[in-house]
Amino acid sequence: MHTQSAPEEFAQHLNDVFRLFGPISLRRMFSGYGVFHDGVMFGLVSQETLYLKADAENSADFRDQGLSQFEYVRQGKIIGLSYYQAPETVLEDANDAALWARRSFAAALRANASKAKSVRNRHRHET
Repeated sequence: MHTQSAPEEFAQHLNDVFRLFGPISLRRMFSGYGVFHDGVMFGLVSQETLYLKADAENSADFRDQGLSQFEYVRQGKIIGLSYYQAPETVLEDANDAALWARRSFAAALRANASKAKSVRNRHRHET
């Protein structure tokens, strides 16, 4: 008999949570997991908490609800990433989950496009 590990169970749960958004996958990262859709990371799981990608266009949505930014300590300094705790309703309501996932996925796509543009510009200036 095969028993699922906690990450597999959580992945199954998140697949259900985001069923109206689309298929997701989890990849082990540091002490948690990245949450991916179409190869793009739009969320992360750390210490059994789901965080979603934020940027200038959607971070106020998280802050307005008093949701905290993902932070970790490196070399004695607190580092904040552009991910915020997902509202509790995301785990309870598939429509809400799809809405928040779409916003965070769009933020991740904008971040990826911005990174690609800066890499192209850097290469252009090096030649």
